[in-house]
Amino acid sequence: MVNLDAPLGANDTTPKLLLQQASMRGEHPAFRAKYLGIWQTWSWREMVDEIRSLTCGLAALGVVRGDLIAIIGSNRPQLYWTFDAIQALGAVPVPLYADSVADEMRYVLKHAEVKMAICEDQEQIDKILSIREDLPLLKDLVYLDPRGLRHYDQPFLHAMEAVQTTGRTYDQEHSEFFASQIADGKGSDICIVVYTSGTTGDPKGVLLNFDNLLKSARSVAELEAIDENEEMLAYLPLAWVGDHFFSVALQHVCGFTVNCPESADTVTLDLKEIGPTCFLSPPAIFENFLTQIRIRMEDSGRLKRKLFGYFVGVASRCGIDILEGRTVALKDRLLHMLGNILIFGPLKDNLGLSRTRFAYTGGAPLGEEVFNFYRSIGLNLKQLYGQTESSAYVCIQRDGDVKPDTVGPPCPGVDLKITDDGEIIYKSPGNFVGYFKNDEATAETLDSEGWVHTGDAGIIDDDGHLKVIDRAKDVGQLEDGTLFAPQFIENKLKFFPFIREAVVHGADRDFVACFVNIDLEAVSNWAEREGISYTNYTDLASRDQIYGLIKDCIEQVNRGLAQDSALRGSQIGRFLLLHKELDADDGELTRTRKVRRRIIADRFSPLIDALYSDAEHVSFESQVTFEDGRKGMLKADLKIRDAKTFGDENASERQAA
Repeated sequence: MVNLDAPLGANDTTPKLLLQQASMRGEHPAFRAKYLGIWQTWSWREMVDEIRSLTCGLAALGVVRGDLIAIIGSNRPQLYWTFDAIQALGAVPVPLYADSVADEMRYVLKHAEVKMAICEDQEQIDKILSIREDLPLLKDLVYLDPRGLRHYDQPFLHAMEAVQTTGRTYDQEHSEFFASQIADGKGSDICIVVYTSGTTGDPKGVLLNFDNLLKSARSVAELEAIDENEEMLAYLPLAWVGDHFFSVALQHVCGFTVNCPESADTVTLDLKEIGPTCFLSPPAIFENFLTQIRIRMEDSGRLKRKLFGYFVGVASRCGIDILEGRTVALKDRLLHMLGNILIFGPLKDNLGLSRTRFAYTGGAPLGEEVFNFYRSIGLNLKQLYGQTESSAYVCIQRDGDVKPDTVGPPCPGVDLKITDDGEIIYKSPGNFVGYFKNDEATAETLDSEGWVHTGDAGIIDDDGHLKVIDRAKDVGQLEDGTLFAPQFIENKLKFFPFIREAVVHGADRDFVACFVNIDLEAVSNWAEREGISYTNYTDLASRDQIYGLIKDCIEQVNRGLAQDSALRGSQIGRFLLLHKELDADDGELTRTRKVRRRIIADRFSPLIDALYSDAEHVSFESQVTFEDGRKGMLKADLKIRDAKTFGDENASERQAA
């Protein structure tokens, strides 16, 4: 096991840790990947051999220290190895989201001044070829999967296998090159440029060095007792800092096994086969799991539904206390044990989480109701708080001290405070070096004393836990001065399986209104049981029965808000169901599914105006992007409905039409 108390010392870069892991546990599995239904395994020693040939091959192509190299694709071992190969040469990887359209890639590739792009397959190569004339500094393209590329004869295209073949020859001629290049690296070197999701504008390139990531990873490994025996499933975007922290930095520190699914479509099946001991997911995945659970329960027999409802009630009463080791009445403990045999255990096994010691969620807040559900059935789900600018390292919930409405206390070595205007700021070992080619933005975010200004609003409770309220710029007030925190309300709405996405409005208005995206799978399943026929998403979302279904969900949220004196006035008064799903390809969401409020407010402004009028419907036309990249216009006549609000006798109520 790695000595986590020791200073980084000679092993202050990921390539150096790679060599250390290979010498300590050479035959231990480093990566697994599923291909054509069969799991393939690479040991740490085999991984070093692959990376050595790739490093030398890249050197033969002219990659030198300081070059920026793009990595584009899904979770394949070979693409993870390119991080080590690029860094071994002193060059810097720039991962991009694989589902980005060509125009989004153009901005990052041009801004980062990349010299080479390493791509997974033909799809990614084609995207770059379509914009290559705008990228004069891009000299070479390397591809992993040759399918579909047989007749591509451009001299700047190189198969990764051919690059490695060249690299083996180069290695024979320069036998000391690989080791000497790694030895030249140091902890203060920039190791990666991670571009932000661009929620409010163009993405910014965050410069992180090895010290940022590895010191943070060592602290998490020690705090959580993560070791070489863990199994991780790597299925999140390579361009997300959370995946890089766990699947690269933490893996190199601890020496555990990273498993790559066969494809994005097989993640849930592969998750069951691997049974990871450590699992990281953004909130949307846990929300989707819960939606799937509820759909299956609705489709099951009457007895199973009754058993599920009963034991979920038992879990909500005592499950979290049992998980955290608190005293629980014997009857409840026995009932929970029975529930684990009949319901909770099979449920976790079906999700692939039966062996999971630690499950983490981060990147955005997870609604309290969803969070409590998983913990009540015995899944040790904990929330992380961090940013790309902190190497994902600011706060983490501790075992036995987990609150559903906080993200835990600061991590070891992190200083945290709230400014006078309510903004969260921190100093972290993971503090970024700066934004690439953007000194002005760096100065705005990282002040002269080393504090990073997050742009998030929050409070620190009496136990030292951080509670994130919302993005500071999004928190506002209604016309009467009532606190308006849109993300808080949206998370409550997304607890319901029928609601996939919600966007609430209300700043400087006299009441709160919202857009809702229905969850097509959950709502269509409900519609089928109710005998409701429909043709497509737009048709289903326009049905009065669906409006009634969503209205009931909203009014349940309103009842909950009514119990909080500070939020009672922010109950939802009117709503509409959008005729299309909010989509990252249309610029309405980031690639990590964060709402781009400014774009939505501008694009859907006629709908917002209609919500705050007496209109009962509004005609609207919007542009949509189809799966093949074509764009078209979608017209719809949207209904607007009132929702009932609750409170004392002076509170206003709107009865549905």
